[in-house]
Amino acid sequence: MSFAIRATDIPDEATRKGILDPLIAYNEARTKRNDYRPLILAIEDDQGQVLGGLWSRTVYDWLFIELLFVPESLRRRGIATDLMRRAESEAVVRGCHSAWLDTFEFQARGFYERLGYVCFGELRDYPIGSARYFLKKALVSPS
Repeated sequence: MSFAIRATDIPDEATRKGILDPLIAYNEARTKRNDYRPLILAIEDDQGQVLGGLWSRTVYDWLFIELLFVPESLRRRGIATDLMRRAESEAVVRGCHSAWLDTFEFQARGFYERLGYVCFGELRDYPIGSARYFLKKALVSPS
């Protein structure tokens, strides 16, 4: 088989699919599972315009929080905490035992730690002079 390696900085969905689909098939063959499910909580204004929210997924019994954003004008009202709690509760319903996420030093590590997350990894100088942290939390069923 001949092949070529092409570099690009243009995100093309067909290229992503060409990488992702065989990776998913490989993972499924090894784990005998395909339980990936998105979990999205959107903050919308009166016109339905998305202002922020939480973007996550559940897979392999874990919740991964990919994105969390609350607009400055809505902060300090408990909205971020509510979003996290809702995502964690739904993850438990889906059978998840734990959650993980990452955040930058200039973002919200303290917020996540107040919610019970603990740091399990750090990338120093990402970006230079700062750090990126990886946090996790055991989820408990409300019984």
